[in-house]
Amino acid sequence: MDNALQPLNANALAAESSASPNSLGGRLAALPMGRKVLLGAGILALLAIVGAAMFAGQREDYKVLFANLSDKDGGAVVAQLSQMNVPYKFTEGGSAVLVPAGKVHDVRLKLAQAGLPKGGTVGFELMDNARFGTTQFQERLNFQRGLEGELVRSITALSAVQGARVHLALPAQNGFFRDQQKPSASVLLTLHPGRTLDRTQIAGIVHLVSSSVPELNPKAVSVLDQSGSLISGSGEEGAGGNGLDAQQLQYVRQIEASYTKRVLDILEPVVGRDHLRAQVSADIDFTQSESTSEQFRPNQGNEPAAVRSAQTVEQNNPGANQPSGVPGAATNQPPTPATAPINGQAQTLQAAQAGGGAMGGNAKRESVTNYEVDKTVKVTRAATGTIKRISAAVVVNHRSVTDAKGKVQNQPLSAEDIDKLTALVQETLGYSKERGDTVKVINAPFRVEKPVEDITPLWKQQEVQDMVRTLALPIGLAVLALIVVFGAIRPALRAASPDAASERVDAVVDDPNALPALGDGSTGGAHKPGEAGSHALPAPDAAPDPIQIKLEEARKLARENPAAVANIMRSWVSKDA
Repeated sequence: MDNALQPLNANALAAESSASPNSLGGRLAALPMGRKVLLGAGILALLAIVGAAMFAGQREDYKVLFANLSDKDGGAVVAQLSQMNVPYKFTEGGSAVLVPAGKVHDVRLKLAQAGLPKGGTVGFELMDNARFGTTQFQERLNFQRGLEGELVRSITALSAVQGARVHLALPAQNGFFRDQQKPSASVLLTLHPGRTLDRTQIAGIVHLVSSSVPELNPKAVSVLDQSGSLISGSGEEGAGGNGLDAQQLQYVRQIEASYTKRVLDILEPVVGRDHLRAQVSADIDFTQSESTSEQFRPNQGNEPAAVRSAQTVEQNNPGANQPSGVPGAATNQPPTPATAPINGQAQTLQAAQAGGGAMGGNAKRESVTNYEVDKTVKVTRAATGTIKRISAAVVVNHRSVTDAKGKVQNQPLSAEDIDKLTALVQETLGYSKERGDTVKVINAPFRVEKPVEDITPLWKQQEVQDMVRTLALPIGLAVLALIVVFGAIRPALRAASPDAASERVDAVVDDPNALPALGDGSTGGAHKPGEAGSHALPAPDAAPDPIQIKLEEARKLARENPAAVANIMRSWVSKDA
């Protein structure tokens, strides 16, 4: 019986050996059809995932090429991009044109070479295309349009201005100076949402327009916002609420900031930096006045008076000459001229009086002397920017006191401490009661506000949402790849491994229906499943080494049935095997 079963067992082992070759192709061919289909589907899915990941990694990021383009410029830019074979996109609403991030600068330079975008406004480039036969009116109109466009470009360069329009009224000048009209300008501004212009920026726009047009008075420039409100004024009304211009307002702020810093510097070492608040208000006089006064006073003291002018008038009217003496030629001759000196007034007067008395004439003398009177001329010019009045308000926090138990409590300052702090502030500011200065120092507890905690859930925070959007695709592809690898590819490869093939051969050898034929009817024959001598594999819980199990079973078979083992080995090495 043993001899009859030997060929059957040898043929079974040979068939199993031929069905389980060592090559990977043979092992894969030996897999069931379901395993083959699962392995192929897993490989295809894994390749698709890898391709999707590579496509997502190579996808270019788009950045803004131009924004806030007009419809005409946008169409021209898109047409040029199509000719250049550059991919582009539009943002929501079509307000911006997007191109790949790596081509932004290159495309901008090429479009600039083509003259795009032209923009909604034109400047002095209108003068470049002057045509023959242009009239003087057309030249003036083109110049005005170019000047308006250049002003619009300059005004829209401000960060708060979204758009602007400038209208210039440039009257034609004639040869009569009295009949010439002054130019004027109007500016319409469109501001970005949530932004405003302060007084200094408005004054800067007015100055820019007035300086760009000859003989344009800043008072003739009007600035309006998009709602139609006049945001510029003329003179002092437009400069500030108190009639101060920008420089005067800046000077007042500098004075107030300087005094406030003085107060803080003197009180912070006493009460602490976080326990003090101070504000100083200064009333500055920018009026300009000039006065002239003249004062006259009489001469005082023993000093001689200064003669201003002196006038002397002398008049002599002699009587009619009557003949006297012996008649003859000597008597009829005229009298001889006087021989007295010029400054001999007394002698001349005496001679005149003597002669007058003798000749019956009269004489008159007047003398007028004017003396200088003291006069004082005083011209007074009041200085601008003088401080008329200073007002200071200081708030000091309560004092922190630690009791014997170590508990911190806040206590108000005493009246004496308040007076000391007030005296310090007065000395720091240069307090003047005659000037009307006021200083007020009060003590009040400061309110400590708790920091506002962000109660927004983590999944609603913008940063988390952005991170999730960025990492969702890579993480999803990685998870899908792991599922495909461990769920489809790995089980199929494990089934096609050499260990699995050897397990199948051992299963044929250890088949209970075949092993009893190897026995010779003795006690070393086949064992029932579950017995101690059974050749079945141990329970999966123990997870023993398959090689050790095979060796142990081979040794046990050789010990219990050496004849059957010898016959099997003889059949393997025989020529007929």
